Order: sequence, then C-alpha cells, then structure tokens
Amino acid sequence: MTTSGISRRGALRMFGIGALGVAGAGVLGACAPSGAGTSSNSGDTKSKNFDFTSWSLNEEAAKPSIEKIIAAWEKDKSSKVRAVSYPYNEYLSQLTLKLGGGETTGAVHLDIAWLAAVAQMGKLADLGSVALKGGYTNVALNSGMYDGKQYGLPWNTGSIGVIANSKLLEKAGIKKHPATVEEFEGALRELKGLGGGVVPYAAATKVAQLKDIFPWMQTFGCTLLEDDRVTIGDDASIDAVTWYKKLHDEKLIAADVDRFDARALFGQGKAAFYDDAVIGKGVTAAQSKDKTLADAMQPMKRPVLRSGDTPQALLWGGVIAIVKGKGQDAATEFALHTTSDRATTTEYFAARALPPSTTAGLDDPKVAQDTFTTEWTEKITDTATGSPFWQFAQNAQIEEAVAKQVQAVLVGKSKPKDAMKKAAEEVTDLIKR
Repeated sequence: MTTSGISRRGALRMFGIGALGVAGAGVLGACAPSGAGTSSNSGDTKSKNFDFTSWSLNEEAAKPSIEKIIAAWEKDKSSKVRAVSYPYNEYLSQLTLKLGGGETTGAVHLDIAWLAAVAQMGKLADLGSVALKGGYTNVALNSGMYDGKQYGLPWNTGSIGVIANSKLLEKAGIKKHPATVEEFEGALRELKGLGGGVVPYAAATKVAQLKDIFPWMQTFGCTLLEDDRVTIGDDASIDAVTWYKKLHDEKLIAADVDRFDARALFGQGKAAFYDDAVIGKGVTAAQSKDKTLADAMQPMKRPVLRSGDTPQALLWGGVIAIVKGKGQDAATEFALHTTSDRATTTEYFAARALPPSTTAGLDDPKVAQDTFTTEWTEKITDTATGSPFWQFAQNAQIEEAVAKQVQAVLVGKSKPKDAMKKAAEEVTDLIKR
C-alpha cells in the first residue's frame, strides 16, 4: 500500500473506475454540479478565498445550516468560499478525480471511512498542531488520523445503528426493543402483519449501501479480517447472508433499498426499523410530513445472536481535511472554527442533530439535554468499531465486491456459500494490491 501521491489515472484505478478510461472521467466531470469547476491547488497558500467541498451541501436538509456557517465566515473574514458538492454515493470518486487532477482547493469534508484512501494521495496537509487548539475528544481526534498524522479535524463523531419507530412498534403490540436476532425476526413478522405497505425493516439491499451487511456478519461471529487474512466466507458470514436472504424472501426487508429510500419509507411511517447514523433523526424527521415522528424515533441496540454478546455497530463520523496549496491557511482556520467553535457546533447540532466532536460542545446544555443523542451514545456508539478494511485504499472496492455478492444471493443468482467464497477471493486480491 503506497503512501506516496498518486496520479489521476491511479485515482481512477483505486476506486474501481479505471475501466471508464479518460472518456469515463470526462463523463464523471460532466455530471459534477456547476460549483465544481476547475481551479488549481498550487496557488497562494495565504489566499483568503478557497473552496469547501461537502456532500452535505447536496442534501436539502443539511445545505441551509452549512451555507449559514459559510456566509458568517465570509462576512467576518471578508473572504469568498466557493461551495462544491457531489451526491454522497458519487462523492469519493468525484473528489478523487478532482483532487488527483489538482482541481480541488481548500477544505474538504470526508467520511472517516475515506480518510486513509484520500490521505494516501499526498494532497492533504498535516493538521497536528492545529488539532491541539480544538479541544476535541480523543475518540474524535483518532477518527481524523491516518498513519500517525492528523489529516482531518473531527466535525462529528458517532456511529451507524438501528433506529426504531415506537409508534409502529406499539401498533404491532411490541412493548420493548428486540434484543436477540430471534426476537428481532419475531418482531418483524408482527410488524408485517400490520399490512398497509409496511416494510418491517428497511434494510439496505442496493449495492451502494449493502456494506450494512458487515455489522450483521459480525453479529453472527465473523471477524471480517484477522491480521492479513480475510475471514469472510467462514460459517458465520454464510449464516448471516443466509439469514438476510430469509428476511428478503419473507418480505421482512424490501428489494432495492438504499439509505435514502429507507429514510423516505421511515419518514412516511412505512418502516419500523432502519439503519442510519445519529444524523438520521434530523434528516428523516425533517423530510417527514408527520411532525410527531421525531418523538417516535428511538435508537436501538443491534440485536445479538446470543444474550450477552456485544451489540455491533459501525463507527461513523465526518472530518474536515485541508488540501495543500491555494487558500490552505484560511481553509485551515475555517475548518478549526467550524468544528470547534462552541456556538457554531451547538447551532449546527440544533439544526442537524449531529453531536459535536469537542468536550465543550458535548457539555453544552443544548446537546447534553438531548435524550436521543444521549441514548444513542449509550446504546450504539458505546460498542461501535471502525471497519478493518478502512486501512486499505481499496476499501470502496472491497465494500462493493462484498455487496455485489450479497445482492446476488438476495436476487437468487448465487448461493450464500458460493457468494461468500467469491467475495473472500475478491477481497483477498484487493487487499494485496
């Protein structure tokens, strides 16, 4: 795994889109929003003007609060921040193309799962000395580190877990959250009995979000990776995918669902459970016509295989990294302000229900008194772990390789044992590149 900078072609290859070639890259560029035009990252590092690239600027629920932060910064510093965005599912490939081509400047919002891959491009600044000024929690700081360097200032730190709709559970006669896989299955069948188009569990079934299968594999006992040995393909992973297929065939989960579909179903009162980050409450409730939905949303521990097992959850969060070059200094100050200024992080939390990454921010009464956030931390984040595949630049390809095999099982094109064997072979090949 190289730690040196990579070329534009290398970036294409890294994220599995090399087959598109130059023409494909052009197509991707043509799909970019108007704000993603060309610029150079080799300019004046002291320029007050810079870009801020974030997928959240492409999301209706998030855009206003981020634009407010940008507008306040521009007014205070007499600078100009160009907002750039791409849809989340295209974000990494688009950003990598632009970054590899020297066309991205300033601050870039990164999912913590992408940090290692982007840091290996050699384009990001080391923010170690800056991070010391932020008052971030240790967990948050670690989420922005790769290979011993602080490449990202933590904006939000949390986890991806299960959210329940208490109103639907009550309607189905379910008095407490299911604690085991067996109880969960029973609850799903009770919810299916409600009829009316209710999807008991709006689990991910599209390739784009089928990485959600990983915590279920871990629930069944698969470690995913031990040292350099891929453990996908073991009995536990096969059992997990067999179980997922059973839920699919019994219509306890639905076909062709990604995170956005799941939020829509949940927001319409048509799903009782779905997987999301802590942000899910703010995003989904804002999209829903049911203004009482937010009060019905409850964080739930992922059911375990056996009582006493540790509930599985994926660590989740976002950091702001800085591209070396034009506007680097001002972008760094903007990132520090956005992620650690108490008033700014508290207002951002109020708007989006995203917990701050600083001790002072978490202690703010407006954050500390939020029951949903507190319960989320206790029930889900407390046992969340990062993916063992995040360390590899090919993480996106690894997730896609497994997802495609799981989807093949769901649609009946492959058997769980055969699919997991093939997934293991593909992942093993990817981590050796």
